[in-house]
Amino acid sequence: MSKPTVNSFFVGRALAEGLYEQLGNSLTNALSELGKFEAEQKENLRQFTQQVMERAAQEVATVVGDSSFPASNSEPVDLQATIDELRAEVAELRSELQKYRNRTV
Repeated sequence: MSKPTVNSFFVGRALAEGLYEQLGNSLTNALSELGKFEAEQKENLRQFTQQVMERAAQEVATVVGDSSFPASNSEPVDLQATIDELRAEVAELRSELQKYRNRTV
């Protein structure tokens, strides 16, 4: 084999390895940036949700006059118990509405 052919082979091999490393670094950086972006968006969504819940708790406290609505800083609430209480309130309201409708007929 001639020397230029051997040199061309090693130059091509070195070029391929260099491109592979560059591609690996670029892909790693892109995935890293994507991960950072996703984490920032999740944090922004969490903060927004917390702000909305706090605002709703303040409005409930202002309108109703008590602070029974769970604030984000209070202890965790049993969701099933809350759902059961809401269902009971809906059933009571339906009953009252039915009584009102029967009275007006």
